[in-house]
Amino acid sequence: MGFKGLAASRYSVRQYKDKPVEKEILEAILETGRIAPTAGNRQPQRILAVTEAEGLKKIDLCTSCRYGAPAVFIVCYDKNECWVRKYDDAKSGEIDVGIVTTQLMYQAVELGLGTLWVMFFDPAKLIVEFAIPKNLVPTALLTLGYPADNAAPADRHTHRHPMEKLAAWEKPGWD
Repeated sequence: MGFKGLAASRYSVRQYKDKPVEKEILEAILETGRIAPTAGNRQPQRILAVTEAEGLKKIDLCTSCRYGAPAVFIVCYDKNECWVRKYDDAKSGEIDVGIVTTQLMYQAVELGLGTLWVMFFDPAKLIVEFAIPKNLVPTALLTLGYPADNAAPADRHTHRHPMEKLAAWEKPGWD
């Protein structure tokens, strides 16, 4: 399957098999996050892999969106390591985490896992539960696991805006 097919087939999984993900597979996924492009190649991403029962219980205290996934990546950025745009002092951290998490997600799907990119979590509670240092900003959770046999995309999954609403050539005509 090519990349476009992989991207089209990926969906947010909200039902997982009660089966752990092999450490070798998680390591391969993490390697894909390690080599992800980041602004200025500053590599501010920091990823905490959570697979043990105690850690997963902590995740459940911070979000209702784990859906029984046997693995969760907490994707953070180090605010001291971000590239900073000189024109407005914008930091690249959230964008870098977006790139990294996307690569993690697609690598997981290519390896036969399902994922759910979670933004609905309590960052303050996550920081406390996992003793995340002050310089790190938790930005995304990525749940990972083998999709349950009855897992399926949400009804809205295939709804896409027309291209002209999303992209323009040279001069935007958006309202």
